[in-house]
Amino acid sequence: MKKLLAMILAALMLLACTAAFAEEAEYPEVVEGIDFGGADVYIYDYWTPTEERQAEPSEETQAQYDYRDWIMETYNVKIHQIQKGDWTTNVQELTNFCTAPDGTLCLYILPPDFVGTPMANDLFAAWNGRDLIDLSDEQWNQATINFMTVNGNVYGVSTGHSEPRHCLYFNKRVLEEAGIDWNTIYDMQADGTWTFDAFETMLKQIQKDTDNDGVIDIYGMTGSNVDMYRVAVFSNGGSFFDFDDEGKMVIAAGSDNTLEALAWAKDVWNTYGYQQPADGSWDYYKEAWKQGFCGFYMYQTYGGFNPIETNEMLDMADEWGCVAFPVGPKGTTYTNVVSDNVTVIPNVYDDDTVNKLAFIYKLWSAQTPGYDDEDGWIGDKYNFTDDRAVDETYAMLREPEHCSSDICLYIGSINDVEGQDFLWNLGGSTPAELVEAKTPVWQALIDTFNGK
Repeated sequence: MKKLLAMILAALMLLACTAAFAEEAEYPEVVEGIDFGGADVYIYDYWTPTEERQAEPSEETQAQYDYRDWIMETYNVKIHQIQKGDWTTNVQELTNFCTAPDGTLCLYILPPDFVGTPMANDLFAAWNGRDLIDLSDEQWNQATINFMTVNGNVYGVSTGHSEPRHCLYFNKRVLEEAGIDWNTIYDMQADGTWTFDAFETMLKQIQKDTDNDGVIDIYGMTGSNVDMYRVAVFSNGGSFFDFDDEGKMVIAAGSDNTLEALAWAKDVWNTYGYQQPADGSWDYYKEAWKQGFCGFYMYQTYGGFNPIETNEMLDMADEWGCVAFPVGPKGTTYTNVVSDNVTVIPNVYDDDTVNKLAFIYKLWSAQTPGYDDEDGWIGDKYNFTDDRAVDETYAMLREPEHCSSDICLYIGSINDVEGQDFLWNLGGSTPAELVEAKTPVWQALIDTFNGK
């Protein structure tokens, strides 16, 4: 009730102050000498079907319209953000444009899954070293910058915080029945003692054959074992691929940190994981989790934190909490492997044009002045779980230092490169054996990316 009253009061205060904020908002300082001469600039995404503005916008939306109108008037430009292709074809639209540029001024917002081929073929202009933007500003997502940096050049950006991905849910009732105060998991997360060993100790305490018939009735965990394998690697300071000192992509899956994490995750999954029944579908774990016989659930944040329209856990009878995946013995902090959209500039323009496009995108993608709502990401998340899951776990996993990027995407999809013949087969072979078997395929892909 206290939280509800606080939220209502905050909403009333926000409504009362919104107009004042908007009136006091200061637009960015005008940079003299920037004039697009009335040209059109297109920002091609893969989800905006129409540029038509809302007939009755909210006050905040109207403020955004006003701000963007100011940008266009100030710099004598017409900006259009519109769909060009879909999730899988937008990158082909970019390739087609770079192959036969027609003079259009444009940027593309691409899914990170498809940046490898155009990057290997030099289709992206570099964002760094520009006079009109500073990539160290808080507007820019540093995890995306790290992901899109090759040989010292930044070939793509995104703004704001990352969307958290991997997390570890827990069933409060199951933990309590096992004698575990679930608040202690949050406490361990906070003081840095939420580790591989601590997690395994809890799994052992939870798992039980309650009626002594030789069949496990309460499992330590369920979920996506592939998600578990991947995040365990990065949580232990490992990776599957990396760059060497010469800026060339190399295989890192055979490193001690990676092999150690995979061996541990495989053993934990085989010992404590409720696994796919013989007649079960690939996503069997979603229903198994909601049935309430597993202590932990390895999945991604959207399963429990998405808005009510797409939330997968609304019909779950038990209450749940959520923490980051634990830190491995070689790791330094909690992490999740993020996957954010990337904005790129086609590598068909001269430096002056690239400078101007980067600058105008900086303005266009910035938060509307006067409406810099630091807590806007919370949405309705408090409706689904406890405060600590939102305030401590989700909030933390948005921050750059807790966001890892998997450069596997430079050479193919996660399923094709790391899933097929590798993580999907981890149950039947040792990690080292699978790395050795997969190396020729990986090396051929890497050689292509490296330009050999």
